[in-house]
Amino acid sequence: MSEAKVTREGIMQYAFGFAPPLILEAAVRCRVFDVLDAGAKTAAEVATQTRISPRGARGLLNALVGLGFLTRQGDRYALAPGAETLLVSTKPGFAGGMFRHTSRQIIPHWIHLTESVLTGRPAIAVNQEGQGAEFFREFVEDLFANNYEAARALADALKVAGGKGVVNVLDVAAGSGVWSIALAEKSPQVRVTVVDWPAVIPVCRKVAARHGVGDRYRYLSGDLLAVDYGGGYDVATLGHILHSEGERRSRELLRKVFAALAPGGTVAIAEMVSNDERTGPAQALIFALNMLVHTDEGDTFTFAEMNAWLREAGFVNPRQLEVQGPSPLLLATKPA
Repeated sequence: MSEAKVTREGIMQYAFGFAPPLILEAAVRCRVFDVLDAGAKTAAEVATQTRISPRGARGLLNALVGLGFLTRQGDRYALAPGAETLLVSTKPGFAGGMFRHTSRQIIPHWIHLTESVLTGRPAIAVNQEGQGAEFFREFVEDLFANNYEAARALADALKVAGGKGVVNVLDVAAGSGVWSIALAEKSPQVRVTVVDWPAVIPVCRKVAARHGVGDRYRYLSGDLLAVDYGGGYDVATLGHILHSEGERRSRELLRKVFAALAPGGTVAIAEMVSNDERTGPAQALIFALNMLVHTDEGDTFTFAEMNAWLREAGFVNPRQLEVQGPSPLLLATKPA
């Protein structure tokens, strides 16, 4: 199998690799995409409506054209196809929220990557409640739209609608509650128990209320491995939590979730997943370094590893559910 040759040009394209997320952050914070949603405008018009400098507007708009997020005809700038649904903050599919956190919550910690590589220790351990609760309290709501379509696909696949009885859902490390909210929207029979840190639960409470399902939620606060979940759940969701817990705690968490599920219950896991050889995809491998910078033991894992942990915990039939997003969901069943 041939491999691409490393070239000077290939290296130098990353010299300013930090720039695109910061450019998107500036555009989102300055409402550039929101203003252009009404139609094409000149740089001067954008500057006036966003209250940014004319010089700043020209530079930012041209960079966004170069990155493919805007188009330009003459002196007028417009949204590129798809940007109207993904980058306009008032649209339900808005994916730009996470970029609000680039300069304040992500890059300041990544600056210490070399030190983390040398020591194996994070710049900040967001898997610990003291440091992590505030980090996630500010972050999780802006991640909602990135997972919402996948959560709706999960709701369809689990067929929670149409039955006669209550469907009890356990949402572990719920964050914004996106995975359980999609289930609750699918059927009024869904009842959700959320487990998360006390500082994060108000975010889930707010988002669930906004989606009209908050009256069917109850909340358990504390460390994931210390809280008593109870039992009898039909579905348990683990949305992007194993990577920050690391292997040791993830295996213990899966055993605890297994015990909390009713016979025949399903666990659904959302994760960044690398291939078995850990040669790709690049996003999952980069995210593993994000876990090095931000957690004590976190990492990204392969489907084969998580399959083994699920079977070890007692689950059967680990399987993948193709959804919109960087990776399929991983589902498994507690034997009836």
